[in-house]
Amino acid sequence: MVAVTGATGFIGTSLCHLLRRQDVAVRALVRDPARAAALERAGVALVTGDLGGRAALCELVRGADAVIHCAGAVRGNSQADFDAVNVAGTAALLEAVDAQAPHARLCLLSSIVAREPGLSWYSRSKHDGERRLTARDDLDWVVLRPPAVYGPGDTEMLPIFRAMARGIATVPGSPGARTSLIHVQDLVHAIVACLQAGAARGQVLELDDGRSGGYSWAELAAIAGQVFGRRVRLWQVPAPLLDAVAAGNGALARITGRAPMLTPPKLRELRHPDWVADNRAITAASGWTPAIDFADGLARLAL
Repeated sequence: MVAVTGATGFIGTSLCHLLRRQDVAVRALVRDPARAAALERAGVALVTGDLGGRAALCELVRGADAVIHCAGAVRGNSQADFDAVNVAGTAALLEAVDAQAPHARLCLLSSIVAREPGLSWYSRSKHDGERRLTARDDLDWVVLRPPAVYGPGDTEMLPIFRAMARGIATVPGSPGARTSLIHVQDLVHAIVACLQAGAARGQVLELDDGRSGGYSWAELAAIAGQVFGRRVRLWQVPAPLLDAVAAGNGALARITGRAPMLTPPKLRELRHPDWVADNRAITAASGWTPAIDFADGLARLAL
């Protein structure tokens, strides 16, 4: 049996459906069972609760063969906003695993930004969440650090791709910056492969769609142009404009209490010149290789 947090999220939903297609028993932590109706129809057992509820976490992982921690905060307006989920939530899950499933394999879905913890609140929280796990030599764990993830159900990357379909690639930083990408279906297959691979134990593994050296913005625009059958032009968003929007979001969030996506720390992430991943370690450990490149993945979105 595999226990999953973040099951109603973009990645967690795809992961649960893949596991059920493979006839794996799945138990999922959900805050709102109404949002998980499709998972329940697929045969996923639901546990109502969140990372702050010890009883729910213990019920989730009790007797599990594997635990996949997909839940995470991606929006916030302070370090505390991110740490409450990405650090404290991970620590709480580990306490439940210690009590109820000490021999389970634990897979933490982190992010490539964890390798630069000084850039943002989010990257620091992901780095510190990883440390809660990597310090535990007594547990069977693996950490995955994907780059930007896209595919059906995604809402964060979709506006960028829709703009490309209209002929504009909006560049938040240097056009020469390079990044890796991964389609959600490749990511969830990689997670499953790492659950089954003994050699993945105790490793922090990056992964991507197989494009060596990642993509520049010009390369992304050129591929999008081929997929959409039109020229896609680069528009480097003026730095003062983005700075003003990010600062305004932060100020508005303090008034409304709503967590923003674009903040000054998030801008530092977006402007970082190198988010290129390397598949060699994960392939050696698990045998996993990606199947969907950017052209194929973009075409599948049918924008």
